[in-house]
Amino acid sequence: MAEVHLQTVTKSFGAQAALRDVTMTVPDGSFVVLLGPTGAGKTTLLRMVSGLDAPDSGAVTIGGIAMKGLTPAQRNVAMVFQQYSLYPHLTVRENMEFPLKSPLLRTPRAEIDRKVDEVAEILQISHKLNNKATALSGGEMQRVSIGRALVRNPAVYLMDEPLSSLDAKLRADLRVELKNIQANLGATFLYVTHDQIEAMTMATHVGVLDHGRLVQFGTPREIYEHPVSIYAAGRLGQPHINILPADLFGPAPPGAVKIGLRPEQILQGRGQDSLVKRVEHLGDQTRLHLSFHNHDLVTVTGAHTALKSGDIVKIQPDRPFYFDATGARIP
Repeated sequence: MAEVHLQTVTKSFGAQAALRDVTMTVPDGSFVVLLGPTGAGKTTLLRMVSGLDAPDSGAVTIGGIAMKGLTPAQRNVAMVFQQYSLYPHLTVRENMEFPLKSPLLRTPRAEIDRKVDEVAEILQISHKLNNKATALSGGEMQRVSIGRALVRNPAVYLMDEPLSSLDAKLRADLRVELKNIQANLGATFLYVTHDQIEAMTMATHVGVLDHGRLVQFGTPREIYEHPVSIYAAGRLGQPHINILPADLFGPAPPGAVKIGLRPEQILQGRGQDSLVKRVEHLGDQTRLHLSFHNHDLVTVTGAHTALKSGDIVKIQPDRPFYFDATGARIP
């Protein structure tokens, strides 16, 4: 496995800047997740590392080796796309073993069979190995696509929302399996997703992108507890962070325009009155949708709360975040 480093990487498509001076290090053996909305530059960054696109300026290195001019095959990376790309005339087994048959690898037949069988078991597709790719469901096709990457031993695994087409249960199962695989192999993963749960549960590090700029990089816990901006704070956390006028609960620090309150940063039972507008029972917890001085906010409470719509509950902030007019965090 290998460390990946991007140094002031910039990429534009016509007048549209996709990446703007991105400098980032993916540590060897880490699971780095890229977060951001559509158009933030996540997939473009992945393509810079893979060699499918070349940066306009800046440099990409893998394992300390400059990648300029090297093809994807020469970079020894494995990529899983959001849209699975299988060979329809081949069976599942043939699709999965295809990369191992490369003349460059010279993998023995017994080793090919062992790796394919092992990965198929992990991905729950052992019973489909002799099926043609065209006979699979969308979720099964994506698992085969993931499996085709996992059977290899590349320097870096690159994954572009590989679980997005799967049902909720299988997605949850594969989150666990992918993380276990990454940890057991000591593999380097660079992974794109819109799913905050995937980022929080799988990542060792998260890179938050906004219009092609890397706005924060750190562990999921660091970004959740110490966001550098309103934008970064909104990338992690369910329910989403509440962003309200800075002086809504009383005096605010100089320069503060907004106050940010995650659900657990709203203490209940003391402070000022708020109106319960709606109660969502989610099994292990309950979400309270409140109205406070004509502002809506969401907090959480115990699973067995007796609160109901129309009730009054006292609330006050606990260690809130404050942000200035540009959205930057005020320390």
